[in-house]
Amino acid sequence: MSLRPVAGSPREVLALLEPWVRDGGEPIVVRTSGSTGTAKDVVLSHAAVMASAHAALDRLGGPGQWLSAIPATGVGGLQVLVRSIIAGTDPVFADEYDDIPSAIAGMNGDRRYASLVPTQLHRLADNLSVLSGLDAVVIGGAATPGSLLAQSRDAGVNVVRAYGMSETCGGCVYDGVPLDGVQIRVDDEHQVHLAGPMLFDRYGDPDVPTDVVDGWFATNDLGEIDDHGRLTITGRSDDVIISGGVNIPLPAVTEALRGHEGVGDAIAVGVPDDEWGTRVVAYVVPADAVCLDGLRLDEVRDAIEAAGLPRTWAPREVVLVDALPLLPGGKVDRQALRRL
Repeated sequence: MSLRPVAGSPREVLALLEPWVRDGGEPIVVRTSGSTGTAKDVVLSHAAVMASAHAALDRLGGPGQWLSAIPATGVGGLQVLVRSIIAGTDPVFADEYDDIPSAIAGMNGDRRYASLVPTQLHRLADNLSVLSGLDAVVIGGAATPGSLLAQSRDAGVNVVRAYGMSETCGGCVYDGVPLDGVQIRVDDEHQVHLAGPMLFDRYGDPDVPTDVVDGWFATNDLGEIDDHGRLTITGRSDDVIISGGVNIPLPAVTEALRGHEGVGDAIAVGVPDDEWGTRVVAYVVPADAVCLDGLRLDEVRDAIEAAGLPRTWAPREVVLVDALPLLPGGKVDRQALRRL
């Protein structure tokens, strides 16, 4: 177990964090998931981590007891432990229970919070009532389908969508609104830039540029800011591929795939292709055994057009899988899919 980089079980990392949160110390190092490329070591100062944790608690309504249900090696799980230490409460570790509902039943704090990734929320879709008693369920780590958010809120779950990354010590924008001290802007190319006390120091590899200019960190995300200052993430700069000369935003294709009745889960990924430069491949988890036999390429392509998207955005290949491979933090492992 270690804090440079963070390694160990949530309980082991908690023991290392307690004196660090209380007394300060050398920066800690969080290793990114590497979902779209090579993983990077992100160096986070004590001041940045604490600024992020306090701002999050202020937005959520104050300190409370947390459910630790995501790996502490990632910044989201790490912050669950930091916030617990600040609150002086013992987190409930989901890995010490049979499942998340059992772990929630073991929580006894006056205020209770959970931090989950969309995959975990999806797996609780038939039992969302277990989350409705929590003061807030922070969802981050990946984009959450709008239908799942609506279903959760209809079930009385106070879902808070967190946007952030390792370089910002975790979520720094909640439901599109920056936390106190955080600044956001979008440039002419729709690239999102962030500033504030929660920014990282540097990367562990000195040859990797920090992409921080005049205090602003240039993310890989694309977005829009409305007239009320609310940020909406529209995709990633590397999520827009060019196939046969056509720009294709993969998140839009993924959303359309997930809305098809025969699809249980799916993701659209760009794969190198000699003819097209890059072709869109749909990796699909069928909704049931019947769909497993019946899902065809032409049906999937028709579903994209039926969703109001251009036919030119439709996948040129469908790969059926039992489940989408996930990284420890809950993001889809696109590199593993491309290797298929």
